[in-house]
Amino acid sequence: MILHAIPVLHMTSAVAAEEFYCGLLGFQLEFEAGAGGTQRDPCYLGVSRDGALLHLSSHAGDGVVGNVALLICRNAGEIDALHDEFVARGVRIHVEPVDQTWGMREMYVLDPDGNSVRFAAPIETGQAK
Repeated sequence: MILHAIPVLHMTSAVAAEEFYCGLLGFQLEFEAGAGGTQRDPCYLGVSRDGALLHLSSHAGDGVVGNVALLICRNAGEIDALHDEFVARGVRIHVEPVDQTWGMREMYVLDPDGNSVRFAAPIETGQAK
């Protein structure tokens, strides 16, 4: 039985990825498996926020930059709250919060490698902006 899925995004720098995900997006560093010694890359990181897990890898063959991770929130108001939090932290928003025709409120940010981190929540009746 499948319990859950964890997106693995390719990164080119563990330092830049940790600064972005943990410093700007509010994720926590769960683990790091680095090159050792004075080199940090290649590296494999695990980060989490509110129970959502992402893995980031700078190992050759672990994906390519420019991928997408979709993180689902409980309600559309949480998308706006995340937007306000991210803007206050200086995150450049790639796609501002928008109500999509498929019934989701979504916002996108790009990480330092061009991966799209998308936050989405269902729009409930009377909740459209």
